[in-house]
Amino acid sequence: MKRYIQGEGRNQVTLLPECLDDYIGEDNPVRVVDAFVDELNLIELGFSGMSPAVTGRPGYHPSTLLKIYIYGYLNRIQSSRRLEREAERNVELMWLTERLKPDFKTIADFRRDNGKGIRNVCRRFVSMCRQLNLFTQAIVAVDGSKFKAVNNRDKNFTPHKLEQRMKQIDESIERYMNALDSADRAQATETEATAERLKEKLAKLKDHMQCLKETEVLLQQQPDKQLSLTDPDARSMATSGRGTGMVGYNVQAAVDTQNHLIVAHEVTNVGHDRTQLSNMALKSREALGCEALEVIADRGYYKGPEILACEQAGITAFVPRTMTSNNRALGRYDKRDFIYIAQDNEYQCPAGERLTYHGFSIEDGMKLNAYWTTAGCQRCTRKELCTTGKERRVRRWEHEDVLDAMQNRLDNNPEKMKQRRCTVEHVFGTLKFRMGSAHFLMKTLEHVSTEMSLHVLAYNLRRVMNILGISEMLKMMRVIAA
Repeated sequence: MKRYIQGEGRNQVTLLPECLDDYIGEDNPVRVVDAFVDELNLIELGFSGMSPAVTGRPGYHPSTLLKIYIYGYLNRIQSSRRLEREAERNVELMWLTERLKPDFKTIADFRRDNGKGIRNVCRRFVSMCRQLNLFTQAIVAVDGSKFKAVNNRDKNFTPHKLEQRMKQIDESIERYMNALDSADRAQATETEATAERLKEKLAKLKDHMQCLKETEVLLQQQPDKQLSLTDPDARSMATSGRGTGMVGYNVQAAVDTQNHLIVAHEVTNVGHDRTQLSNMALKSREALGCEALEVIADRGYYKGPEILACEQAGITAFVPRTMTSNNRALGRYDKRDFIYIAQDNEYQCPAGERLTYHGFSIEDGMKLNAYWTTAGCQRCTRKELCTTGKERRVRRWEHEDVLDAMQNRLDNNPEKMKQRRCTVEHVFGTLKFRMGSAHFLMKTLEHVSTEMSLHVLAYNLRRVMNILGISEMLKMMRVIAA
């Protein structure tokens, strides 16, 4: 072993043992976790166990368990059993917990029982970022992404899924019955074993069919006609791939365009984003503590009442318009080819004819005004390019001027959509990469929201460390605490 660096003997006794703090450098992120948690008022944040009982065995202080979880999520260790092992062998975690070694049940119970407090800690760090002047532009990009739940796809039922599974079982039963009849007619010795196996399979299929019928009764009792057996709050959701989907949750996030920090987030079990724009915009404005706010989202958030709610709250929205009509693809004029004349409350068609107001209808709580011309369409030479009906009718929402104004803003600022993609989409990629297999470990919407708050907190912590540096961040945190 000559000319190699030699290690110390494992049984060598040192006269002056080294201090544990010597193993942790001044620029180690674990010092940020320690300083951040020590400055929190855990009673105000809603943590339980802050007033221990006089009798009984003493428990661990909530700050110790919170430090363990923040360190774990910073280092992609989310499992309570893995955190228990790390507390016994990881020098950084030994320093952070002062050599305390809680068992996995204690660690898991803390996360389960302190969801409100953990979510408030996540909000508190966003407030600290605001005090550090990391939010100066008051512009956020909003997006949603699907995250897998613990629930397996085979344990999730919808009316269509249940119908298809029953159909498959009926076909299998019929196939096995035909095979069993053939075996009975053969009357051969070697077919007896085959007949027994077929009868066993038939019995299993009939039991499975009975279970599906019981599930059908439970499914009819669900408000949204969807049932998940493992995680009752998880829902089947379509994803971007054609014919694909997952059972999980839809996570909403609002990310600031300056430093790409998550200023607000929410976990929902609704598979679309159409009703989340105003909710996320208001949460973002509250987190940023500003009056004026710009929010950018993709066309999945386009919904008139949501955009109107943002406008009424003083929030400037940028959402691309969606066109549900297929006329343009069929070579006919669509609504964009008709010009609205506000002073006359009329539309002008591509042929120059006026479409006048003829009444309104109420759909989904929205007042839709109807416009058409009684005579012009019959003699128009462009009728084949416009409509296949008797006349062309155009409908207009009573607040559509808000949508038109937003579209004009977007036309004048086409870079907003690129800004949105560069701001929010990579954040979800980072979160899913750090989660590993990209699924939650906990069940039910409340606990999944707690878990997501830990992921967001870890992401924001890491992001601020990279922006400010460890030593500068520690210095500024002490100034804020003072």
